Amino acid sequence: MKKITNIMILLSVFTLSFVFAQDVTLSLDGQNLNYVSTADIAGWQFNHDGCASGAGGGDSAANGFTISSSSSVVLAFSFSGTVIPAGSGTLVDLGGDCTEDSLSEWVFSGTGGTSLTYEFLSGGSGPVLGCTDSDACNYSAGATEDDGSCSYAEENYDCDGNCTADV
Repeated sequence: MKKITNIMILLSVFTLSFVFAQDVTLSLDGQNLNYVSTADIAGWQFNHDGCASGAGGGDSAANGFTISSSSSVVLAFSFSGTVIPAGSGTLVDLGGDCTEDSLSEWVFSGTGGTSLTYEFLSGGSGPVLGCTDSDACNYSAGATEDDGSCSYAEENYDCDGNCTADV
């Protein structure tokens, strides 16, 4: 019974951590669209008002993505199945002077076609809230400011609820 209770508590904590944390956080720095991601990115797409028709480069190109930009849409994915690993950097050089208001209808996909959540930091900077303790079960590599949401495994259990005691 105790193990079932522990698993239910862990599932509740994981569920809450997903509600408050975004998979991909975006910001603009000049022509660079920067990202911080806690998940591998398998593809992305957004609409624009004409400001990004020359988009290319960045970590998307460095990881073998094909980047297609038109007068209103930019999208990128890999024909070979590679991903942009979780982390941070420049997602793509927009090739023009874009603002947050000129970019819309974002879509991010993870491995296996999963949908990734995103947020756009206005002004290009600001804290990314999340758990900053790498020993916590819900550690967020992209977080820059701890929000008090860290959760930890119960003694003799790992973060997945598996017993780690030898006895």
